[in-house]
Amino acid sequence: MHATYDNRINRLTDEPVVIDRRDGPHGEVVLRRHGGLLQIIVNGVFLMDTSDGRSERLLVDAARDALPADRAEPSVLIGGLGVGFSLVHAAADPRWGRIDVVEREEAIVEWHEKGALREVSGAALEDERVRIVRADLVAYVHDGNERYDALCLDIDNGPDWTVTEGNHSLYSPQGLAACRNMLNSGGVLAIWSAQPSAVFEESLRNAGFTSVRTEEIPVVRGVPDVVHLAVRGA
Repeated sequence: MHATYDNRINRLTDEPVVIDRRDGPHGEVVLRRHGGLLQIIVNGVFLMDTSDGRSERLLVDAARDALPADRAEPSVLIGGLGVGFSLVHAAADPRWGRIDVVEREEAIVEWHEKGALREVSGAALEDERVRIVRADLVAYVHDGNERYDALCLDIDNGPDWTVTEGNHSLYSPQGLAACRNMLNSGGVLAIWSAQPSAVFEESLRNAGFTSVRTEEIPVVRGVPDVVHLAVRGA
């Protein structure tokens, strides 16, 4: 199913206006415009919008800053293309080397390549360091065919609030072990979440990670967003 609506309607109403709606292999994915914002909704769950981007930038910067100081042109895997903030921020930083972005929703990739989200990420997609990997992140991590210095994962609202049921395995002991195995020695795992979790911190330690900590991102209301950080030791 594929439907497109005229964005000009949005000028006459404060209600969100659907730009594109698709039924894919993992359910329904919707791109809509609400005022000046673009929003992505997956299976009826709000995923993210273009309102801020602070947490996406912190996700990338915190991972980079936790790497060994002598790590030259580190490679980074960004899990989830989303609205493109993490990709754009990484591509704007000349210190990163290879930048791979894994996205399973073809609709989201197309919205960036030739749709409304190109206004956010167009320049970053043309960066020669950037590669878009069309794959399911959970399967990609479990396959373990690549190695990175940093994994920046933002495909859910957190380990306890996944967008689809299958994503739970990414935060299981087996999933965290697979993440650890994808990292080079001294590499950093960074996971975005809508809320802190002491239980998940303990899961990271149990999976063999060191230097486990949580960085908070202040929000207008409610508990802060956070980035969980963990390091693969030598």
